Amino acid sequence: MSARAVTAASAVKTTTTRIFCQLCIAVFTLACAVTVVTAAPLPQALSDDDFRSWDAAKAQLGQLLFYDKILSGNRNIACSTCHHPKHASSDGLSLGIGEGGTGLGPDRDFGTGPQAANRRVPRNALSLFNLGAKEFTVMFHDGRLVIDPDRPGGFNSPADEYLPTDLNSIIAAQALFPLISTVEMAGDASENEVAGASRRSPLYSWRILAERVANLDGYWPLFQAAWPELERSSDINISHIANAIDDFINAEWRADNSAFDRYLRGDRTALDSQAIAGMQLFYGEAGCSGCHAGALQTDHQFHALGIPPFGPGRTRLFDPIARDQGRINESDIAADAYRFRTPSLRNVTDTGPWAHNGAYSTLEAVIKHHLQPKASLQNYDRQQLQMRYNSTFTEARDFVQWQDKREMQRFSQHLDIKPQRLSKQQISELIAFLHALRDAKSIKGTYGVPDSVPSHLSVDR
Repeated sequence: MSARAVTAASAVKTTTTRIFCQLCIAVFTLACAVTVVTAAPLPQALSDDDFRSWDAAKAQLGQLLFYDKILSGNRNIACSTCHHPKHASSDGLSLGIGEGGTGLGPDRDFGTGPQAANRRVPRNALSLFNLGAKEFTVMFHDGRLVIDPDRPGGFNSPADEYLPTDLNSIIAAQALFPLISTVEMAGDASENEVAGASRRSPLYSWRILAERVANLDGYWPLFQAAWPELERSSDINISHIANAIDDFINAEWRADNSAFDRYLRGDRTALDSQAIAGMQLFYGEAGCSGCHAGALQTDHQFHALGIPPFGPGRTRLFDPIARDQGRINESDIAADAYRFRTPSLRNVTDTGPWAHNGAYSTLEAVIKHHLQPKASLQNYDRQQLQMRYNSTFTEARDFVQWQDKREMQRFSQHLDIKPQRLSKQQISELIAFLHALRDAKSIKGTYGVPDSVPSHLSVDR
């Protein structure tokens, strides 16, 4: 072979080797890129340090108060009616039926007679799991209750300066507001002294409820056990009641022993391959953890998702139409229109219907809405709703907002998520991961439903 031929052959070999090496580098780089996308940045496992402590005597007292209808204006509804262990600390309805209704869960109806329910609760009843976690600093779908050290009671709330200043936590503060809500527990002003007093100040309503409890002999020994410094039953105030309910909720619905929790604590057999794939999608390329962040799957922030609107809505003062603009109702910031707080996903498989108004009755439908929000809104199937109807409460009444073209145009312009595509297999994997967030033992609660309450009123079962 000539020198020129040898040189040419060597050049070809060198070029071939260079191309092969570059190809190897490209393949390796692509593999690394895929690994970065799918290797989920998992949160730290939860521990006792992530939760507030609670007192057993207060929690046992709080259990009875939570189930006692004495805390409602007409003595016909309790906290447990809309947050029952039978329905995973919620009520199984898209929009609940509060004061005046009868029954429990999806079977609850509007009742009859002069005290029958005259409107729906405007938002879906949130589940109560892990509210004892220290990271919860904001409550309600629109965040109208938030921890604020600059306020006298430590909270920025709808009660402003009337909120008691000796509440132990944001959960204690939250427990006070359904008690004075006309549609939830108080009833109409013409029906009872609690609802009537709230026209003057919530303090008057809360004082009446505290006096009701203090006048029941069965409660006094329990309050003494919880607060030995109390000298007489007349010393019981609404803060004692709220703080006891807080300790009960904290103790009752801690959910941190799911398969996902065990996996985070080092048990690599806790999740099957499908759940692991779903977890990697959730904390990786699907982007779910952008809002559903951390070990409890919430960033506690507010986002506009274009969830199909319906029902009476929670309107602002003097709002002439039925709608719910979410966070803007509290912040008065235009960009917050139609934004709602990100919920935690613990025990999410059991807490449907889902979204701030319970618009979706399957997890698959919720996921598909997140993937294609505008198409999901346009093609919304109303049969998904878990709603009760009668001659007054009709589908046409609930969807009157859809007839308002201007409102629907405004609504559709506020969207914080971008469309994306996932395969059917990937959606199934995400659902498998959501099932891995289920802590079966926590769903029924630590204390459960009491046999009776000191008022001797009926207990929801």
